[in-house]
Parts: sequence; C-alpha cells; structure tokens
Amino acid sequence: MSTDDSVRQTQLGALAALSAYTSWGVFPLFFRLLGDVSPYIVVAHRVLWSALMVAIFLLVVKRLDEIKAVFKSRKSMVWLAASTVAISINWAIFVGATGTENVLSVSFGYFITPLVNVAIGMVLLGERQNKFQTIAIAIAAVAVGVQAIGLGGVPWISLALAASFAFYGYFRKTVDVGAAPGLLIETLMIMPFAIILLAYMGPAYPMATAEAGLFIWFLLFMSGPLTAGPLILFSFGAKRLRMTTIGIFQYIAPSMHFVFAVWLLGEPLNEARLFSFVLIWISLAVFTYDSFTRQREAARARKKVPA
Repeated sequence: MSTDDSVRQTQLGALAALSAYTSWGVFPLFFRLLGDVSPYIVVAHRVLWSALMVAIFLLVVKRLDEIKAVFKSRKSMVWLAASTVAISINWAIFVGATGTENVLSVSFGYFITPLVNVAIGMVLLGERQNKFQTIAIAIAAVAVGVQAIGLGGVPWISLALAASFAFYGYFRKTVDVGAAPGLLIETLMIMPFAIILLAYMGPAYPMATAEAGLFIWFLLFMSGPLTAGPLILFSFGAKRLRMTTIGIFQYIAPSMHFVFAVWLLGEPLNEARLFSFVLIWISLAVFTYDSFTRQREAARARKKVPA
C-alpha cells in the first residue's frame, strides 16, 4: 500500500470512528424521546431491528457465511451467550437511565469503563499494571466514592453500565468473530425473549398518546440502524487506526453525555458530583498519558529490531 493510500485509509478510519462515537454520544437524546415506553420494550425492539439491519448489511457485503463457523463452535457460542447477557443488561440500564433523567450517571459510567477494563485484566487475566495505571485506578476509585457522596448513595447506574460493557468487551475478546457477525448472533440469541416480551406486553406499550403512535413506532424502528450503524463504522475505523487513537476517541461519547445532561437536559450537578467528574478526568489523563508513552516505546523498540 502506497503512502497516499495509507494516509487516505487512516483518514477514512478516523472519520468512521468519529462518526460512531458521535452517534453514541447523541443516544441519550434519542432514547429520551422514548421515555414513555417501557425500557424493556425499547430493548426488545432494538434487538429485533438491529438483527434485521445487521443481517441485511452482512448479506450485501457477502459476509453472512462468517456466522456459520461460529455456530459450529460450542466454546464460541458459550462466550457469545455470556456477551449477550452483558450487552442486554447494558442496553436495558442505558435506556432506563436516559429516560429517567440520569444521563450524568450514564456519562460517569462510560468515563470509568476503560479503567474497569484494566481492573478486569488484573483480576481475571492476571495482567500486571504499571505505576501510572495503578494511580489511575486509585483516583477512579476515589471518584466513585465522591460520586456516591454527591448522590447520597452508591452510583449503581454508573457502576452497572461500566461493568456490563467492560465484561461485554472481555467476553467478546475471547471469540474470534467480527463486530457485525457477532452482533447478529447475539441479537438472534435474545430474539426469542424479545418476541415473547412484545407478545406479552404489547409491541409499543405504553404509548405516550394515541396521536404519537406513528412517531413512537418510527423511533422504535430507528433504534435498529442506530445500534448497528455506529458499530459497523467503529469496526471499519478500528481496523485503520492505532489503539491509542481509538482510546482517545472513546471519551467523545461520555463527554457529549455530560454536556447534554448539564446544559441541555438540565440535570442537577452539585459540587460533589462535579468534583467526582474532575477526578475521573484526571484519572483518564494519567491513563491516556501512560498509553501514549507505552505506544511510543513499543514503536521505538520495533524500529531497533533488524529486518
């Protein structure tokens, strides 16, 4: 690949990743419009329409055969079943939180997710952390404590979002399957439960008003492409960018959540909660600095190795 082609691919990757994280950033505004619909119903529709959108995408790009090999592997299916549970919990909490004026909790949860990933690596994978990562995790732990003071209780929404998404990443890491094929299998796994739920409660129960019916249905349908689209864009971008670049981009969505929650949705931000966010930003700054430093050292080491 020529230098010009490489630069162009990097630019396309950056645009795709930026689009994905920006889309995730506006999710609270979208799901706030569905606040009068049960979050379980929203998740059920999200599952059904996501499965349809991803299946169409894989059919168009001729990658539908990729899921056959996964179905033949019992180990892969077990891990995907675990990831399905994790992402289902994450979706339900996210939709419920955005519909009940808890977008600040969502923002905090996704800010601490990278550090929860590191903690999972330490506990479950035996990964050893350097002093910067240890400091970052310690600061994050203090931030969670301060957040608890600001809320008057444990920030369960933030912790549950971070844990469910971090474990989702951990489970998916063990399976050799692409983002889109994996999402299709996950949505197919949970689809029977989604159908049963819709049959029992009604496909759009409860409706906000009779007049809003068509609009609500449109939003429920759009939850499919809005779920599948950013994931496909993210997969495209991740293959063309360095992990450190992706690591920086992942702060875009929770930053947008924070801005929307405070300045657009008017959620209360007392001094304790603001201080917890300041601490988590400091923690992420330390974490990001360490990531850049290690990336730079690895690049230097590769240059010293003779061809």
